[in-house]
Amino acid sequence: MTTAPVAPLTQLGRLSVADFMRTTWQKRPRLLRNALPLASPPVDADALFTLAARDDVESRLVTSFDGRWSLRDGPLPARALPARRRADWTLLVQGVDLYLPAAAALRERFRFISDARLDDVMVSYASDGGGVGPHVDSYDVFLLQARGTRRWRVSRQRDLDLVPGLPLKILADFRAEHDWLLEPGDLLYLPPGVAHEGTAVGPDCITCSIGFRAPAYRELVDPWLDALAESAHGRAALQAQLRERIDAPTAHPARLSEALIDDAFSRLRRIEPTRVQAEQALLAVLSEPKPVVAFDPPVRPLAAAAFARAAARRGLQLDLRTRLLVGGGGRIGINGEVLALAATERAPIARLADCRALPAAQCRALDPLLLTRLHGWYVDGWLHPG
Repeated sequence: MTTAPVAPLTQLGRLSVADFMRTTWQKRPRLLRNALPLASPPVDADALFTLAARDDVESRLVTSFDGRWSLRDGPLPARALPARRRADWTLLVQGVDLYLPAAAALRERFRFISDARLDDVMVSYASDGGGVGPHVDSYDVFLLQARGTRRWRVSRQRDLDLVPGLPLKILADFRAEHDWLLEPGDLLYLPPGVAHEGTAVGPDCITCSIGFRAPAYRELVDPWLDALAESAHGRAALQAQLRERIDAPTAHPARLSEALIDDAFSRLRRIEPTRVQAEQALLAVLSEPKPVVAFDPPVRPLAAAAFARAAARRGLQLDLRTRLLVGGGGRIGINGEVLALAATERAPIARLADCRALPAAQCRALDPLLLTRLHGWYVDGWLHPG
C-alpha cells in the first residue's frame, strides 16, 4: 500500500502559514516557539553517523578545538568522528530526507512552499559548544531544533567581510542583534543574507535545516541552449557562422575587428528565449538531483505486465530521491529530464507530483501509454510499487 501523504503545515505555532508568508517570508528573521512539536527527532545520532559514512551522501565534520577551525569532507566513518563527550565539534549531513522516510515526512510539512524551491533537509549533530561559526547563507532556511538546546545569534549587519585563511566562510566582525535559545520544537526562520551563528548548549544537539534552492541565472543557460537547439529556428541560429566584411588589410593582426564584434552582437541579440524555453530550462535545473545522488534500480525488475498488476494492487510511490515538477502545456521535469506528456497522462502525473504517490484505485484506471512510461521510471529506480 502507498504511504498516506503528509499534509503541509497550516500553523507555525500561534502564527498561520498564510500570515507567515505575508509578513515574514523573505522579509525578516523570526523565531517561532513550539512551531512543530516532535514526539522524537526525525533522525537519531546513530542513524546520522551511519549516513555520514556513505560515499553517496554529502557530509562534513567541523571542529573548533582550542579555537582553531577545521573542516573535513565525507565520507566520514565512525572512527573519524570525535568522542561524543568531547566539546566543540559538529557533524553536518545533507539530503537526509532522500534516505530516511521520517526526514522526508518532515520535508513534506514544508510543502506550503513549492517543490521548485524546496531543496533538502540537512541535519546537524553537535557536541557542547559545536557550531560552524558566524556566517551568511544565500537561501531561505528553517532551523528546527529536534533534540537538545542550541543558541542562535542573529544579525542583519551589512559588514560581511570574512576571516581570511580559514577553511570555513566565517564573518570577521559579527555583531548579534538577537540572542535566542531554541528547545525541541522551536523553529527559526532566516531569509537570505542574514548573518547567524548557532552553538550547541550541552551535548547531543540535533538541528534540522530545511533549506530552499536559489539557483543562479547562469544555471539556466545550458538547458536553454539545449531547448533552443531542438527548434529549427534555434538550430539555424546556433549553427550560423560569424561573418565580417573585410575590405582592407589590417595593421593590427591581434585586434578584434569592430565588424566582427558588431556581427556577433547582432546575432546574439536575435537568440532570445521564448517563455516555453525559459520554463523548460527551469524544469531541467530545478528537478535535477544533486550530483552525489544515485538511484537504486530494482535488481530483478518486474516485466511491464507484472508491474501494472503490482501498481493496481498496491499503488505507486515516488522514490525519496526523485524530483518531479509540473509545468504548463503538459511539460514536466523529472530528475533533470524535460518531457512532454500526452493529454491522457497529464492529470495522473500532476496528482503523482503533488501527492508523491498514486493509490491503487487510480493506478487501475491509468492509460496503457502512461503505464509504459511509469514502468520505465520504475526500471530506473525513480518510483516503486507501494
